[in-house]
Amino acid sequence: MRRYTFRAPGRRADIPGGADGYDVAVVGADGAVDQELAAGPAVPRPGKVVCVGLNYGAHVSEGGARSAPDRPLLFAKFANAVIADGEAIVRPEGCHALDLEVELGVVIGKQARRVAVDQAMDHVVGYVVVNDISARDWQGVPAALREGEKGDGQWLRAKGSDTFLPMGPVFVTTDELDPKAGLRLRSWRIPGGTGEPVLMQEGTTADLIHDVPELVSFISRQITLEPGDVIATGTPAGVGVYRDPPVFLEPGDRVRCEIEGIGSVENPIVDWTDDPREQ
Repeated sequence: MRRYTFRAPGRRADIPGGADGYDVAVVGADGAVDQELAAGPAVPRPGKVVCVGLNYGAHVSEGGARSAPDRPLLFAKFANAVIADGEAIVRPEGCHALDLEVELGVVIGKQARRVAVDQAMDHVVGYVVVNDISARDWQGVPAALREGEKGDGQWLRAKGSDTFLPMGPVFVTTDELDPKAGLRLRSWRIPGGTGEPVLMQEGTTADLIHDVPELVSFISRQITLEPGDVIATGTPAGVGVYRDPPVFLEPGDRVRCEIEGIGSVENPIVDWTDDPREQ
């Protein structure tokens, strides 16, 4: 089943991670959606978002002197970071190195606590497309640092700031998609000056180092996963910070992330001085 989340004042859909002001519609076989529906995030209010770093082989390699982790590298985002398709990604005050990361989001449908790998998928209800927006200067990536700068020493601000998790409106159940089959992920930067999309990332979930069942099992050993929680499973190669020269997102740009079989999410970049939430 494919489901589309949309804004609906006064209503609340009974879905994992649901929130007041949102409802859902089932997407037909032709993929058509009522154009009058205002897109919402597929999971409007996740209880928690557990993210996985360095989980695609090609992404590990593009970072130079890095090796693949022997266990999942975890960090967190919160519901404040979640925005819908079309909403603005706000470059925060003091940040100058904003980057994109297309990722497969895994939605939990049943509580998972210390589950075995072979039972992990019983706790997954479906998939979404997310964009793990990252402040590379605050993250401390050397290529993003100006003279005299240093990173925060951890990733919370660099990954968890407001608007740093755009999420597409479409949710697809596990019976329709299998990441092991190799779903294609792509992202584009659309410069404000030209409007011509520039392909940034292209990879497939076949390159995942730790697959979905392994991630659910590993995380649930110490962190109980609840219905509506989301796991952002990592990003393929092609991010801006590891290009020569580095490429960062600027106000006026747009960024688009797409996953085969799910759909896309596209958002404009604005500076904090033009934050639409303040208007």
